[in-house]
Amino acid sequence: MHIPVLQKEVSELLDPQPNENFIDATIGNGGHTLAILERNIPKGKVLGIDADPEMIKNLESGILNIEFKKRIIFANGNFVNLKEIVKKEEFKNVSGILFDLGLSSWHFEESGKGFTFKKNEPLDMRYNNEANELTAEKIVNYWSFQEIEKILREYGEERFAKNVAEEIIRARKISPIKTTFQLIEIIKRAVPVFYQKGRINFATRTFQALRIAVNDELNNLTKALPQALEVLKPGARLLVISFHSLEDKIVKDFYRGPASANLKIINKKPIIPTNQEIINNPRSRSAKLRAAVKT
Repeated sequence: MHIPVLQKEVSELLDPQPNENFIDATIGNGGHTLAILERNIPKGKVLGIDADPEMIKNLESGILNIEFKKRIIFANGNFVNLKEIVKKEEFKNVSGILFDLGLSSWHFEESGKGFTFKKNEPLDMRYNNEANELTAEKIVNYWSFQEIEKILREYGEERFAKNVAEEIIRARKISPIKTTFQLIEIIKRAVPVFYQKGRINFATRTFQALRIAVNDELNNLTKALPQALEVLKPGARLLVISFHSLEDKIVKDFYRGPASANLKIINKKPIIPTNQEIINNPRSRSAKLRAAVKT
């Protein structure tokens, strides 16, 4: 089982006790959920939600511990519908909710949906094909220059957003942009040589922006956090691991905004991975964990 980001810190802050119920709003590979199930024995449950039906299928067949399986309720759905999912599953007395907003390793390595620039795959980037018609391919081939430039600048925080958007428009006039490798070559033509040799791959921010736009990730997070607060019982904990400055800002603003009347912030500054964790798992480098208690 893949060890999730900030597992020790999440376990300490959630502090699962026997028979308590928790929600993993982004169950992914199931690492955080399994850590909870080890501690909320014998009757504590976890409602594990994931937008990608393949993640749910993988977990249902991959978790071999029968005792754990009895205490997991799997739900394929987007956490933007958190209250609706909780109501449908009749899941009550929630002692904690975790949102781990990072993409699972499975999406990069096995999904075949174009999340990674390391493989030549179709430009899809949807978590759920049935729930979403918008793809990265549609964005790069049909959105206007202004729309593409805006998401690259805002969602990707791409310093060469204008150049990349211009090159995308130029390239699609010649032939449709359908694969990740096609897009990488376009980005490469748009950015300076020094940028191509940076610490972070020059395509990272464009791919990130497209994924966020395709799945409406920031809007979904903004809508989900108030629902999480409603679902939690008093004294319960709300934890969010973000990987993007805009995600982190949404969480920070929520904790300190009107919701602060019903929330006590546990950590004033976000908790970040240790140097050793970053060495072991480079994808954890931008992770930030914020935690609060419902009063």
